[in-house]
Formats: sequence, C-alpha cells, structure tokens
Amino acid sequence: MMRVDIFTVAKEIFSGAISKGNIKRAQEKGLLELYVWDLRDFSPDPHRRVDDYPYGGGPGMILKPEPIFYGVRKVLTPQSRIVLLSPQGRIFNQEIAKELSTLPHIILICGHYKGVDERVRDYLIQDEISIGEYVLSGGEIPSLVVLDAVVRLIPGVIGDLESAKGDSFYSDSLDAPYYTRPADFEGIRVPDALLSGNHEAIRKWRAEKRRKRRVYGRDTGFQCGR
Repeated sequence: MMRVDIFTVAKEIFSGAISKGNIKRAQEKGLLELYVWDLRDFSPDPHRRVDDYPYGGGPGMILKPEPIFYGVRKVLTPQSRIVLLSPQGRIFNQEIAKELSTLPHIILICGHYKGVDERVRDYLIQDEISIGEYVLSGGEIPSLVVLDAVVRLIPGVIGDLESAKGDSFYSDSLDAPYYTRPADFEGIRVPDALLSGNHEAIRKWRAEKRRKRRVYGRDTGFQCGR
C-alpha cells in the first residue's frame, strides 16, 4: 500500500477530486492511504496564521516554516519522500510518475502565496516538482496532477497497467530565496544581509541568488534538500 500526505492551505480544493476516479478506486481497493492536512492546524500562532511578510521587503506573503516543519514531522517515516510543488522543481513527466509510484510514502507540500520560507527548501524537502512554466495560484492543482498520474501506475488500480505505463506554477520561478519570521528557527538563521536594513546589500544579495538560480535552479535529477 502507498501512503500520500498532502499539506495545503486550501484543503477544500481536494474534496471532489479525491472522491472520484482512480484515486477513489485505489482507496477502496486498499492500495492507497490518502490524507489531506490543513497547514493552519500546525501553526503555533493563536490565530492559526501560516504566512508573513518577507524579510528585506518585497510584495506578497511567504508561507512560514513552522506549520510545514511541524506538519511533516507528524507523518514522517524513514521511507518518506518529501516533495515541494514549486515552479523551481524538475518538470514533471511520466518517468517521474513511474519513479514516485514505486515509493511507499509520499509527502506533498503545496506552495502558496509568494512561496515558502527558504528553510523549508534547504532543510526539509527532498524533492521539488513543477508541472510546467506557467502561473497558478498555488501547489494544490499541481499536487492533484502528480497524485493522479502516480496513483494510476500503482499495480491493481486500473486493469491494463502496461497501457497506463505507456500513456503519454507561478511567476517567481527564477526569483531569489525568501524568508519570513522567525529570524531564527531551530538554529537556522535568516541570512544576515536580509536583516541588515541595508537596501543595497539586500539588492546585491538577491541579484546574486537570482543569477545562481538561473544557472542551477532547476535540477534534472533527485537531490536531497537536507
């Protein structure tokens, strides 16, 4: 049996999609154990807040690290693959779907707002996947794309597995890393340049990070983020 845990700020998006088709069939056959978690349930904030403004300024809100780290830790096992749905990830295709379909446990983190605190990328996730170079509101629809493509390859979900095996997100894809409060999360600090208040230092830091992402930002293979 495969287990999939999805972490999102828009849980309601999933209710219809996971109750139909191959995803429903896989659950009914006991081949898939699926959980969708609201990140707000893991927020230490009394108002269940999951986002905050980026250090160093800039438009948009950033998903805070605590809800993501705490939520993932609740379900993490030694067999888990932690995947962030993000425009910076490797482009999803059938080969990646086949790869993921062999895993016992997948954790899907849905990006939202401007993005996630960079410490999630650096110290938690193991894989990063994009479904294409276009703008979406968040990682919920990409996670459903990945889930559907993977589930149909699980043996027993559909009748003709060999046929199934052969069947042929937002605009900051090359942006600099973003960080939000707290400045120190479990000893992992926000870069000093962003805390300096020096606008020129912040500009130079972001320009250098953007340059590196243009060269190195999209991996062609699996890399561990921890």
